[in-house]
Parts: sequence; C-alpha cells; structure tokens
Amino acid sequence: MLRIIFLGTGGSLPTRNRNPSAVIVNLKGELLLFDCGEGTQQQMMRAKTGMMSLSSIFVSHFHADHFLGIPGLIQTMSFLGRKEPLTIYGPEGTKEFTEVFKVLGYCNLKYEVRGVELSPGDIVEGKNYVVRALKTEHSTPSLGYSLIENPRPGRFNREKAVELGVLPGPLFAKLQKGNPVEVNGKLVKPEEVVGAPRPGRTVVYSGDTRPCEAVLEASRDADVLIHDGSFADEMAGWAEESMHSTAGEVASLAKEAGVRQLVLTHISSRYTDDVGPILNDSRKVFENVIVAEDLMELEVSYRPD
Repeated sequence: MLRIIFLGTGGSLPTRNRNPSAVIVNLKGELLLFDCGEGTQQQMMRAKTGMMSLSSIFVSHFHADHFLGIPGLIQTMSFLGRKEPLTIYGPEGTKEFTEVFKVLGYCNLKYEVRGVELSPGDIVEGKNYVVRALKTEHSTPSLGYSLIENPRPGRFNREKAVELGVLPGPLFAKLQKGNPVEVNGKLVKPEEVVGAPRPGRTVVYSGDTRPCEAVLEASRDADVLIHDGSFADEMAGWAEESMHSTAGEVASLAKEAGVRQLVLTHISSRYTDDVGPILNDSRKVFENVIVAEDLMELEVSYRPD
C-alpha cells in the first residue's frame, strides 16, 4: 500500500474548505507526514489515518501555515499514550523549533521528540524506502522531499524453476530471497529463475517553491509530483515575487520530467469558489493533473511489469 491523503491543501491561510498544508503518506502501515499546518490532527481524525503509526514529520520550511499543527499533534499523541520516538526533519532551524514545540502547553511528553536538520541531498533511510531532501527556492530556508521506495525483487519464474528440478515449497522461497539451492547435486542460482529487480514507487513533495532544477531532476519518471500550484498563470508576477508557482509553470516542469501524475496544492484563497483557472492553465500543458482537495486520497499503484 502507498496511499497519499491530502489533509490540508490551502495556501498561506485557511479557507472554509481548505486547511493549511499537510500531506500524509501511508506506506505499508507506516505514516509519514509532510508539513503540518494548524488543524492537521483534526484532519487526521476526519480522514481516519490514525496517529500512533506516525514515524516522521518532514517540514518544508518554517512559515506558520506549514508547522503550527505540530504542538497539538505531539501533545495529543502523548495523551493517547504514545511511547515510540518521533523525529521531525526539516531545514535550518528545525532543532530550535522542535525544542519550542516540546515545551508549548507545559506538557510533559511521554515519548522522545527530536529535531534533525537536513541539507539538500541528505537522505533519511526508512524501512524499504528513503526520503531525500531537495533544494527548493522560497523566501525562507526551504526543502522539498522525494520519497523513493526500494526496488522490489524481480518476478519469480515458477515454470523455469520446476524445469530445473526445484520443487514448490521452501526452496522456492530461498530462491526468491536471493539464495542458491541445490537440487540433485546441481546448484540452481537465483538469477536463473528470478527476473531483474522492479522499481519501487516515487513521490515528490515540493513544499512552497518556484519551479526549480532540483525538483525537476527528482521528479524525472516519478509516479506522483505534489507541487505548489498557488496561482493561475495570470498571477505570474505575484507568484515570482512571493516565491510560489503558477499552474502552467508546474505543468511544464511535470511534462519535462515525465511524471505519471501531477497534483497541485497550496491553492491560494482567491480560488476558494473556483479552481477552474488553475486546472485549465495546467491542462493546456500537461493532461494528467489534479487540483488537490482536503481529505482527497490517492492510491499509488505499481507500474505494470
């Protein structure tokens, strides 16, 4: 399972139908949270994501709409009896902010919360995945993130294994795990019956940024690109001044990168009643695009072999 839940899709300030930025990824039961604007814990409750399996929070930058939900979330998990440590990753200032989060509300947390500052290119290794920090271009120190699932084993050729004398059962399992087996005095090697490794899935989260080279390179052949799409193209001047992106700019980046699915988020409040201008501008360039809505879920499937 790789499921993306958009908990908050608004830009800078909440609206009646959009919370500030927060995206959670459920990767085979482990929860990874990218940004945590105010109200995120309530959105988690509405989406029924759970909280206690949350292993990490990745903050893109320290504008308030991207981190104000953290104090309430960490305290709620403490009230609920959490014991497992939680790591907050982010750019310059993350350690300092994390210490502030821990003392707000005079709550004596029952688990460890630690802050880890990342630089572009740094890698966080998880179980069967890595998260790579990306250099982005915003008005304050900022990072994007690329979630890259480890390659899967190649497809097992059952017919070939039987032809070589391997009986179904434990020997199949050994070969699939990469171990040779002996059959009638002959060694059968995994590469004889197991195909080449198959790629895992890649999800890129830009945070707030201008279109930039690092996000482009990280997004090449990605399964999903979640990108700042704050404005329609008519607001290009303001997008450049405020260090955000327009829908058309992001669509051009997605097309060049060859992503499978583009999702625009951090939507300006000026489009509260109609995201049509954003959607139209992006689809002129790149067809497979969605404008994210709060509580929208996206299942990311493996590519066909």
